[in-house]
Amino acid sequence: MKRFLLARTGQAALVLLVMSFVIYSLIGLMPGDPIDIMIASNPGATPEVVAHLRAIYGLDQPIVLRYAHWLFAALHGDFGYSRTHSQPVMVVLLPALWQTCKLMLTSFILSVALAFLLGVLAALKPGGILDAIVSLFAFAGISVPVFWLALVFILIFAVTLHALPASGISTVGDGGFVDQARHLILPVTTLALANTGQFTRFVRAAMIETLRMDHVRTARAKGAGEGRIVLIHALRNAMIPVVTVMALSFGGLFSGALITETMFAQPGMGKMIYDAILGNDFNLALTGLLFATLVTLISNLLADLAYGWLDPRISL
Repeated sequence: MKRFLLARTGQAALVLLVMSFVIYSLIGLMPGDPIDIMIASNPGATPEVVAHLRAIYGLDQPIVLRYAHWLFAALHGDFGYSRTHSQPVMVVLLPALWQTCKLMLTSFILSVALAFLLGVLAALKPGGILDAIVSLFAFAGISVPVFWLALVFILIFAVTLHALPASGISTVGDGGFVDQARHLILPVTTLALANTGQFTRFVRAAMIETLRMDHVRTARAKGAGEGRIVLIHALRNAMIPVVTVMALSFGGLFSGALITETMFAQPGMGKMIYDAILGNDFNLALTGLLFATLVTLISNLLADLAYGWLDPRISL
């Protein structure tokens, strides 16, 4: 186990190093830079002033040398300053990271719980009425655009019923736990329903395949109860392929909830990265994308560890 964890840690560090250089290079090749934006707001700047500013920010150096300086500072915990926020990157990133964790973890847990419940119920009697209803719900969840679902929820629960807030993370003058929870209900529900359909289809397919295996038929022949067969003999084996899909989705959810965060004005990682790229905020965009890469690597590692727990025959 220790060798496996050390090897995966080394692989993750190598991937982060390569991804940091690739992202840094791609951002550096984008048209325009912070100095060009500063000049646009001050057209009277002389060429000497422009050259001096480029030297101060290191933009007159080759991109490899600039990357080396950034990497050395990052290894010491200094990820630079955000140009658009005029603050250190970590000061801007941590609140967005916390908001994304609340939104992502809550919606992910809810979608996984619903997917396992609906997928197992549908797999018990494939082709039945319940299976048809669950399949219709799953296909609707996969097909309906997230922005449309968000608009429907806003129109029903915020505009018509006035039951829930339409946007933001808290009410001015309140900001307590209950108030923040109310602001999370609509975005969490939207994001959960958007992922539940996909997860449900995988759970249903895996359960139907597992319930037809020899060891399940043997358990039935020995007189095991249906609950024990489903939960102990079938579900645990069916989870192996499902864990892979969920691990990949978990990493993508970290920075891919841009539409949901935009529709509900949630200042999360997806919205922050998007705004940083549009605003040529290199340091903030680079650090945010690296965090998203790190979360994806960690989720894949947890999926590999889950394989060994679900099926001891799988060797790390």
